[in-house]
Formats: sequence, C-alpha cells, structure tokens
Amino acid sequence: MSNRSATLQKVFPFLEWLPMTKKTWKDDLIAGITGTIIVIPQAVAFAMIAGMPPVYGFYVAMLTPIIAALWGSSYHLISGPTTTSSIVVYGTITKFVHPETDLETYISLALVLTTMTGFIKLFMGLLKMGKLVNFVSNTVVIGFTAGAGILIAFKQLKHVFGLKMPQGSEIVEILMYIPEHWSEINWYVFVTAVSTLLIAILIKKYIKVLKRFNMLIAMLAGSILALILGGDSVGIETVGQIPSHLPPFSVPQFSWERIQLLMPGAFILALLGLVEAVSIARAIALYSNQRLNVNQEFIGQGLSNIIPSFFNCYASSGSFTRSGVNFQAGAKTPLSAIFASFFLMLVLLFLANYAAYLPKAAMGGIILLVGYNLVDIIHIKHIFKTSKKELIVLMITIIGTLFFALEMALLAGILASLYFYLERTSKPNIAVMGLNEDNKYINLIREENLKEDLNCKIIRIDGSLYFGSIETVAEYFHKAYKENEVKSILVMSAGINFIDFGAAEWLATEVQKWKNTRGGIYFQGMKVVSQDVLRKGGFFNQIGSDVFFADMETAVDEIKKRCE
Repeated sequence: MSNRSATLQKVFPFLEWLPMTKKTWKDDLIAGITGTIIVIPQAVAFAMIAGMPPVYGFYVAMLTPIIAALWGSSYHLISGPTTTSSIVVYGTITKFVHPETDLETYISLALVLTTMTGFIKLFMGLLKMGKLVNFVSNTVVIGFTAGAGILIAFKQLKHVFGLKMPQGSEIVEILMYIPEHWSEINWYVFVTAVSTLLIAILIKKYIKVLKRFNMLIAMLAGSILALILGGDSVGIETVGQIPSHLPPFSVPQFSWERIQLLMPGAFILALLGLVEAVSIARAIALYSNQRLNVNQEFIGQGLSNIIPSFFNCYASSGSFTRSGVNFQAGAKTPLSAIFASFFLMLVLLFLANYAAYLPKAAMGGIILLVGYNLVDIIHIKHIFKTSKKELIVLMITIIGTLFFALEMALLAGILASLYFYLERTSKPNIAVMGLNEDNKYINLIREENLKEDLNCKIIRIDGSLYFGSIETVAEYFHKAYKENEVKSILVMSAGINFIDFGAAEWLATEVQKWKNTRGGIYFQGMKVVSQDVLRKGGFFNQIGSDVFFADMETAVDEIKKRCE
C-alpha cells in the first residue's frame, strides 16, 4: 500500500471496506432490512426514556449509524439511541429543566450536550486514549446498567398506571405516591401496559421465529387493544403525531453557561458511551475475527454524535441488540448500517402517521421490559458468589445510580474499583522459600520438612514494587533486619513485573544498608523490564551489578562464598 493510500484510509477508514461491498452488498441489504424492523420500537422507546419526542429517536437511529459506519472501526457495530445514553441524557438535563414544562429548552440542552459529548469522544480518539476504557471495570458497568434499568422501570410507572405523578419524582417518592393514589389508577391504561409487556415476554420465550420482533409485535397488539378498550375516551393517551420529514438542520445553541452546566454529564455520556460501544464491538469481534482499532472507534463515535447533533439528534452509542441482530443476520460490512438507515428514512416519510396511534401505556410496558433486560442477573449472581470486594463495587454503583446523580454514581463505582485494585497490589505476596528433596525451592507453606538456610533467607516477591506497595516490602525487610541470625536475603525476582522510581530509590538504600552491616541483598531472575528504572535512574550502579544473578544455583553458591 502506498503512503498516499495509507493516509487516505486514516482520514477515510471506509475506503478499507468499501471495495468489499461489490461481493457482500446482498448480505448487507438483508441485514439492513432486518435492522430497520428491529429499531422502530426501540427508537420510540428510547426517545421517551430520554424525555424527547418520539421522532427524535428516529432521527438518531437514521443518521448516527451512517457516520459511525463510515468513520468507525467495527464492521458490525450499529450505533444509535441506547438505553444508557437516553437515561444519562434525561438524568443530566432534568437537573435544570423538565421536558413536561419546557420542552423547547430541554431539547436545546440535549443537542448541546450531545455535541459536547461528541467532541470529548473525538479528542480521546485523536489523542489515542483508547486504553482508558479499561479503567472502567465490568462490575461498574454491570452495576450502572442494572441501576439504570431499575430507574427506567420506576420512571415509567406513571405511564403504566396512568397516574399524574409530580415531575422529577425519585424512586422513594414514586413508591409512596402509588399506594397513596391507588384510587386514581386508570385500569384501562394498566391493562394495556401489562398486556403489551406479557405479549412481548411470551413471544420471546415461546415463539423463537418471532423473538427478534417481539417488541414490535407487542406494540402493535397493545395499540389494537387500546383501541378496543376505548382509546383516548377512556384516558389511554397516545404518543401523538410524529412529523413525517427528515431531520432538519439546526445549530445547537451554545453558551458558556450551558457548557459549564452540562460538562459533568458530557464526560459521563462520553465515557459510558465509549465503554458501551467498544465492549459490544469487542464481543462481536470474538466471533467475526475482526481486528479492531479502538482509537478509530472513538473517533467514529465522536463524529457520530457531533454531526447528527446539527440535525436534531441526541446522544448515541453502540446498540447491543441491533449490533447482535446485524451480525446474526449475515452482515459483512458497515454498509448494512447504511442500508438500515436508508430504509428507516422511508418508514419515517411514509409510515410515520401510523405511530400517532401508539399508546403511551404500551410504550410503558415495553420500557419495563427494556429496564428488566438491563439487569444482568447472571453476572450479578456470579459476583455475589465470587468476590465480596466486587460485590461492594457493584452495590455502590447500583445505589449511587438509584439515589444520586448519575455522574457521581459512575465516579463512585470507578473509585471503589480502583481502591480495591490498589489495595490488592499494595500488598505483594512475599513467600519464604526452602529446598526440597529434588533440590527445588518451594514456598515453606506448601511442603513439610523443607530445608531453610537461616543465614541466607530466600524469598520470592510476587507483584510490582511501586509507591503503593513499597511500605509492605520495606516492613518485611525491616523485620528481617532485626533478626540477627539473618545475614543475607536472596530475592527470587521473576514475579516482580515493575519497579517505579520511588521503589528503586528505596531498594538502592536498603541494599547499601545490608551491604555495609550484613551480608547483603541479592536478586535472582529479575526481568529486564523490572531493571529498566534501576538502570536509567543510575540505581543499578549504586546497587552494584554483582548482586544480580540469572539462576539460583549460581546465586546460592556465590552468596555462600561471600558469607564465608
């Protein structure tokens, strides 16, 4: 490949897969049609979760996938409206304005938030910060999505029961409101919502052929049931008329005040969106054997938020459901996402009027199912069984999501996860070794009757020596120094993966102390990468190259000679 071609592919990554479409377009076409059917109920449901009019869900679902397909990395990832991004948009903006009181301002803030989110994603990609998503552990993501699922379900109870709950009600307030206003429940609305929910569940569980379309079929059935029960005359509200036109161009209304207000939410949206998109892309890549470029995916996700925000699209990310269906339907290239968007445009132009009959109660039932599906019960059970510390991280994130600001919940989960990681790495394992009958050095606690040289203590350190762990190691050497019979220490160092500057400085001082007053400290099998800071910082010369040995036999023989 010429330098010019390589440069063009960096700027326009779709040039890599575009030639493939001559052979794969039929597969991509079928996958695109399937994706269009799947996204129709999701677009309306997610828009409602985000507090946006239903048509905005269509806008996001038709424009975002095109940009993400052209500038992303994954061949199968489909971007668009998602539950997580929708709930974060709602949670961020309702701190300042509610859609029920000032919809115009709410939408305006949502578009500004989306543009800001896109720029954060884009800059992270351009700065090659793809590895940062690894610092958000799976437990934090599971906890956040579970909390978001519960939160979404509670927020929809007003549509399920047909109650006029105060806007912005929290979970506790919702739980108290329903019993207090039991007599005000609209049972026509309730029957519509529950029937829609049950139909979606039953189709998914028992009719395998139709399970991909369970939400769409359930919404249609719920709409028919609502008409049979009396529709608007018995208080069953509909989502209203959806404009049958393509998304109009409009510049988000930026101001310094708005940027300051929305910045925390934009960071959370960006981080969660990237974690979500990259996780989905990686999961599918395991089956498709595609090599991903995470930084390019960041760029694609950034552009797919920035550009559509100028066409009335709110924040988006990778969709697990649509991406999974896209792959299973036989998609070969990102052209399938473009096909799906094109067909959705046709639906919006020619079939949007029928969406006016969609009852909010039916959507409430569907969103209850969406919320339930976000609670990953299998992985939560696994965390309960395997790790108390991970369980604490999970509960902190879930509780934070339910009762506090979403950005605080995510931050608390990340900090808790990092705390337990640092706590674990701050206590490297220090094993005292002894010689067995086969002349192999084994941890004293593993076997009985091992020979131990009391004058030369042989230990093995497993873990990195850095600012967080050096106190534990220093304390061990201090206790060993106080034992007068211990003249030398030989450290089996193959398990030391890294030494930072502070640890190297301490190590040089400690070696010098033992060399001046005892037999010394020696190292066997230390990795080259672990010696890097020692050499570059000048500590290797200070310690002396004569204390480093490659194999145990040479090390033990040499130490015995020096101690004689």
